[in-house]
Amino acid sequence: MRRISSMIACVALLACAQHSSAAGRQQAVTGGKTAGTVHQASLEGDWSGALQVGEAQLHLVLHLKKNAQGVWQATLDSLDQGVYGMEASNVKRAEDTLAFELASVGAHFQGNVSPDNKSIRGIWEQGGTGLPLRFEKRAAGAEKSTAKTISNVEGTWQGAIETGNMRMRLQLHVTHDDQGELIASVDSLDQEIQGIPASKVTERAGELKLELSAFEAQYLGTLSATKNEITGHWSQNGNDEKLDFRRSDQILELRRPQNPAKPYPYKEEEISFATGDGKATLAGTLTLPLGTGPFPAAILIGGSGPVDRDETVAGHKPFLVLADSLARKGIAILRYDKRGIGQSKGDYAAATMQDFAQDAQAALAYVKSRKEVDAKRLGIIGHSEGGIIASLVATRSQDMHWLVLLATPAMTGENTLLRQSELIARAGGLPEEQITRSLDFDRKAYATVREEKNVAALEKKLDVLVQQSGLGEAMPPAALQAQIRFMASPWFRQFLDYDPEPVLEKLQCPVLALSGDRDLQVDSTENVPLLRKASEASENKDFTVVEVAGVNHLFQTAPSGAPALYGAIEETMAPQVLTAVTSWVARHTTD
Repeated sequence: MRRISSMIACVALLACAQHSSAAGRQQAVTGGKTAGTVHQASLEGDWSGALQVGEAQLHLVLHLKKNAQGVWQATLDSLDQGVYGMEASNVKRAEDTLAFELASVGAHFQGNVSPDNKSIRGIWEQGGTGLPLRFEKRAAGAEKSTAKTISNVEGTWQGAIETGNMRMRLQLHVTHDDQGELIASVDSLDQEIQGIPASKVTERAGELKLELSAFEAQYLGTLSATKNEITGHWSQNGNDEKLDFRRSDQILELRRPQNPAKPYPYKEEEISFATGDGKATLAGTLTLPLGTGPFPAAILIGGSGPVDRDETVAGHKPFLVLADSLARKGIAILRYDKRGIGQSKGDYAAATMQDFAQDAQAALAYVKSRKEVDAKRLGIIGHSEGGIIASLVATRSQDMHWLVLLATPAMTGENTLLRQSELIARAGGLPEEQITRSLDFDRKAYATVREEKNVAALEKKLDVLVQQSGLGEAMPPAALQAQIRFMASPWFRQFLDYDPEPVLEKLQCPVLALSGDRDLQVDSTENVPLLRKASEASENKDFTVVEVAGVNHLFQTAPSGAPALYGAIEETMAPQVLTAVTSWVARHTTD
C-alpha cells in the first residue's frame, strides 16, 4: 500500500521542488512601469540574501535582468541546497517595490527597494509562512571572486553509511557565500531528500565539521593528503556511524542484489489486454517457464498508488524479484502496469477500487486464454491493497484456485490510514502533541470527504481545514495541493469506508496470508487477529495466516518499519518470505 500522507510533515525548504534548468530557453514575464530607465537599469545584476529557516540559513542569489523587450526576468540560486537557475514568474517592478513568484516551490517575494538601489528588504512567503528576507546588491566582479575556492573541502562528495543490510547513500555539497563563509548541504539519495542545509560549517587544517540541526545530526571528518577523500563519522540520535566521502560528481551506484540478471532461465513476453470496462489497454509482462506446458500461473497485483508492473518503490522492484523466484519453480507470471501508468492506457486518477478489480478479472481472463497456461491452476498474489482487490476477484470468479495475500489490510480504510499515520509519525520521533493534532485533523478531513460530494467544493473545504489547523505550514504548497486532490479522488472516497473483512470471510479457495511484524503501513498487531477471525468465519480449512518476524511492509528484513528506510535497505524481499510464497504456491499447483 502506498503510504498515505497525513498532514504530519517536515519544514518545506526551497529544494523540495526539482530544479529545472533555464539553459537554452527564456521565459518572458510581465513587469510594471517604473520611475525611469536609469532606475530600472540599476536593479539589473546579482543580489545576495539569506533566509533563516529555523536554525538553518539558506543563502540565496537573485539574478535580475531585462530582456530585449524591456521585460523583467529573474532566476534564483539556493547555494546551500545546490539548486541553481530556478525561474521566477510575475516579476513586477513598480515605484519602489519588487515582487516575483517561484511557482516550482510555491513561494512569493515582495520587497521595498532602497533609495540607493543597493538593498531590497521584504517578506518571503511559502507554505502559509512569511519570513523576512533582505537582498544586497553584489559588487561587480563578485561572481568571479566567489567562484574561487577558499577551502580544500569545497566541491561535491559521495559517501554512504553502511550498517547491517542498509546502505544510506549521501551526497555532500560544500561551497562558500559572498562573505567567504563555508556553506554546505546534504542529499539523502535513498530517502529522496535533496538539499538538507547544514546550520554550521567549519574547516580548520583539514578538519571538517558539519552541523545539521534539522536532523539533530553532526559530521566530523578529516581531509586526506590527496584532498580527494574525507574520513569521518556521522552522529545522530545517540548513534555514531563511520562515513567516508570521496570527491566525485557521480553518485554511488544503487545496489539491488536480488534483481535477476539476464539471460533468464525462462521466457518473457510483452503483452497487452483490454481493461475491465473495455475502454483502454493494459500493458504487462508474461513470464513463461521453459518447456511446453501447460503451466500453473499467477497474476501479481500491486498495492495502492500509481505502481507499475514491477511495483517499483524506493529503487526496488519487488514483483520482478518475486516473478523470477516463481518462474524458476515452473510457474507462469503475469504482472501489469495499472491503468494510466507505465505503458498502460486509461485514466488512473478517475479509477476506483472496483475499476482495479475489473482490470484484475480481465488479467485473469487473459491468462486463462493462453495455451501455455493450465486454466485449472490459476491464482493471484496481491500486495497490500492488491490483496483486497485479489480477494474481491476470488469471490466473483470461478477461475481462481488459490490466493496469496501479502500485507493485506483487514480493517476499514479509515482505520488503516489513521493507524498508519500514527505509527509512522511516532517512528519518526514526532512529539505526541503534534501526532494527536494531526490525527484530529485527519478525522475531520475524512468526515468532510464523506459529507461533501462536489469535488471542487470539497477541495476548498479541505484547504480551509488545513489553514485553520496550521499544519499546512510544514508542507510544500505543491505537495499540499496534491494531497488535497488525492483525498477528493474517487478511489479515496471508496477506500475510506471500505471494510475488507466481510469479503475475506467468503474466501473458499486455499489462502496464504502473510504480514510483517514491523509493518507500519498495515499494522500486524491490528490486522493479523482480524485475518485469523476471517479465516475461522470462512470455515476454510486451507486458510493460513502467518506473522513474519523482522520484516516491514515490503517484506524486507528491517531494523524498523519506517518507510524512510525502504530505499536504504539493499534487500528487496527477505529470502524466507520468497521461499514461503514460492513453496506454498508450488504445493498448491502440483498435479
